[in-house]
Amino acid sequence: MFTVSSYAAPSAAEPLVPTKIERRDVGPLDVLIDIKFAGICHSDIHTVRGDWGPQSYPLAPGHEIAGIVTEIGSAVTKHAIGDRVGVGCMVNSCRECVNCLKGEEQYCLNGNVGTYGAVDRDGTITQGGYSTHVVVTEDFVVRIPEGIALDAAAPLLCAGVTTYSPLRHWGAGPGKRVAVVGLGGLGHMAVKLAHAMGAEVSVLSQSLKKQEDGLKLGADHYYATSDETTFEDLAGSFDLIINTVSASIDISAYLQLLTLDGALVNVGAPAEPLPVNAFALIMGRRSFAGSMIGGIRETQEMLDFCAEHNLGAEIEVIPASKINDAYERVLASDVRYRFVIDTSTLV
Repeated sequence: MFTVSSYAAPSAAEPLVPTKIERRDVGPLDVLIDIKFAGICHSDIHTVRGDWGPQSYPLAPGHEIAGIVTEIGSAVTKHAIGDRVGVGCMVNSCRECVNCLKGEEQYCLNGNVGTYGAVDRDGTITQGGYSTHVVVTEDFVVRIPEGIALDAAAPLLCAGVTTYSPLRHWGAGPGKRVAVVGLGGLGHMAVKLAHAMGAEVSVLSQSLKKQEDGLKLGADHYYATSDETTFEDLAGSFDLIINTVSASIDISAYLQLLTLDGALVNVGAPAEPLPVNAFALIMGRRSFAGSMIGGIRETQEMLDFCAEHNLGAEIEVIPASKINDAYERVLASDVRYRFVIDTSTLV
């Protein structure tokens, strides 16, 4: 084991502080990554504050990791020293269940190993990307194409693939009308990706204050859901709705916006249940579904797609000393559209 500098939460009720965390020595199939940038995801805040259940502390969050390979194990074949690489929301899985064998490790039937706050196969608690270095098995490290800057690439490892996966699975493309609920860290990537796939894209936001941004990002239309006429005017309009918000919304009302056989897919993860009126589903043979990140193969596919279409996240790079301020700004929806930590400021 060796120690590295990090920012970690001492408890659910305390701000993150500079500290040291342990990393395992590089094994035969491991890759050591010098982390250059780490994105701040809303789920980082939920996790360290115990919103999704009790945690083991101190806890260094961060699952949007971009960096450079500095050491590889003796049996590593997929990566080389000097490679530009990324690590997303998971660092291991059983690799034996039917879902893992299909390349859907995120749905591992034995539970994938999260990048932080999870029990790894060796029994240790994983620590995330708010740190200078991380050791990850080669199978869970992806290549970042040269066409994407490392800072703009970091959020793609969660926000990018979380929205890319349902857009691909539910067939976003030419002739499809896609709506994105919320224009935040996830939503802005959903707009960019759906537009690049050729879909007609609408943003459904509480107000019109980000309308100019939404249209620049690739939206064709922008609607305020606080306007009582919006749900009447848009009834039956969309083939696919991606809900990116991590708060309770009236799912039944949004289901009414779907056309026959349309799907509303939840990628936001609110702590409270989302009740659904069965008739909102039955009357249009509509579907209410969920989607969680993507497998390693799909994550690489997403990165290659972003490089091909010159896509990256819209970011605000911050020093580590501003992490706690950034958390409060995320909760206040005061970010356009993803905070990214310059990890060189950790030392």
